[in-house]
Amino acid sequence: MEFHVDIGPQYEGEVIRKENLYMEFGGPKVPYKFELATVKSPEEIENEKVEIIGPDINELAPYDPETDKGGSYPMAILIDVAGAELDKDAEPIIERKIHMYLNFIQGWYHMNQRQDMWVRMSTEAYKKGFTSLKELGEIFNFLFTSEMPIIEKIQTTIITDPKKVEELLPEALQRYAARDERARQLKDEDVET
Repeated sequence: MEFHVDIGPQYEGEVIRKENLYMEFGGPKVPYKFELATVKSPEEIENEKVEIIGPDINELAPYDPETDKGGSYPMAILIDVAGAELDKDAEPIIERKIHMYLNFIQGWYHMNQRQDMWVRMSTEAYKKGFTSLKELGEIFNFLFTSEMPIIEKIQTTIITDPKKVEELLPEALQRYAARDERARQLKDEDVET
């Protein structure tokens, strides 16, 4: 696949500072943000579909370094996957890979996870033609299916509509809490080795 920027582990240490910032999603200035992976049945997923709900990069005002304002937006990243060998225990693993894969993208930076995520995009990435979150979704679909062959179907939804992110956040928080509780209840004899 062809993308506007390079992709690979060599970009993992790249940090996007204010002087190179085009726009950011999540982070401390934004009250609503999260990322969530969900294992679904194959019938529920339109394979490799990318959906953007809300304004896209080229419809949002970038960060203004002169006024130190703007350019911070809510975001939800939803990764839906299906595969015969996948179960709900794979969801947190897939979520952690969002962090890794986003940091593989030249000109992008990801910190934290779950409801504390913080994503930054550089001015350089924008100038290279990365003007739509659809490309981000396509990169996720490509990397997940390339590196995790047990994913037979994938669908990515990226939400920037503030009301929709706020509306969906409580469900994500409930899912995180249920996973954490399940992990706390695990005993050695419950885990296959």
